[in-house]
Amino acid sequence: MCHGRGAAAAAALLGALVAITALLPACSKPLFPDNTYRTQYDHYDRLRGQFVEPRQTDAYGRPVPSLRERLKPR
Repeated sequence: MCHGRGAAAAAALLGALVAITALLPACSKPLFPDNTYRTQYDHYDRLRGQFVEPRQTDAYGRPVPSLRERLKPR
């Protein structure tokens, strides 16, 4: 009988640890905030009026990377 109770307690503890570990990254800051430059080239392009936003909205209103605009030769 004690063996079954100990296994249930261990499973509950493991479940609690997994839940806590899954919630921890939600408290951290994003790696690249939207209001900062990602590279030194972003600052250079903005100063010369050639900066292209990293994301644009598609026909359905979802944000997508603006790769075509960013990789277009100037």
